[in-house]
Amino acid sequence: GTWLMSGAAATAEAMGFCGFEFLVLDMEHVPVDVPQAADILRAIAGTPAAPIVRLPWNDQIVVKRVLDAGAPTLMFPFVQSAEEAQRAVSYTRYPPHGVRGVAAVHRASRYGRTPGYLAQANDQIGIVIQLETPQALASLAQIAAVPGVDALFVGPGDLAAALGHLGDISHPEVQQTLAAAAKAARAQS
Repeated sequence: GTWLMSGAAATAEAMGFCGFEFLVLDMEHVPVDVPQAADILRAIAGTPAAPIVRLPWNDQIVVKRVLDAGAPTLMFPFVQSAEEAQRAVSYTRYPPHGVRGVAAVHRASRYGRTPGYLAQANDQIGIVIQLETPQALASLAQIAAVPGVDALFVGPGDLAAALGHLGDISHPEVQQTLAAAAKAARAQS
């Protein structure tokens, strides 16, 4: 897969036909709002690529709106603890397993036309947790063990900055930390 750093639906559609299995729509570092994200998700839907939406923050309202817009997988940036990961997962789940607000008609449910959407939605949403600091990596096992967490992503840029090597992801300390994180993550699967 690759990062989608453009707010243009045509760019997303073109990238979706370039052979990538997935595109990460970046709402954290790109000025993409929820209506633009919905248009981009529509464009990607007509391609072989699967969308992952990296949220601007671990925010309950943004999560609900992006899910209702039809995002099948969310990436939560800057998660520091298992508690934050649990909150993230809870924002994606309908009660009693979470706190996602219920709307009868939205794009994710094909405007109310998907039979059993509310009963199935909790099990169909992918969750990627982004670890970006040594503190987050120290909690990797606990974060990975949170029910509903499907994948971990270590953000090398922010990790390098947190380690005192701003802009230098190739620094040996950063590379060693990334390798240790990959090994620890594999041990959790």
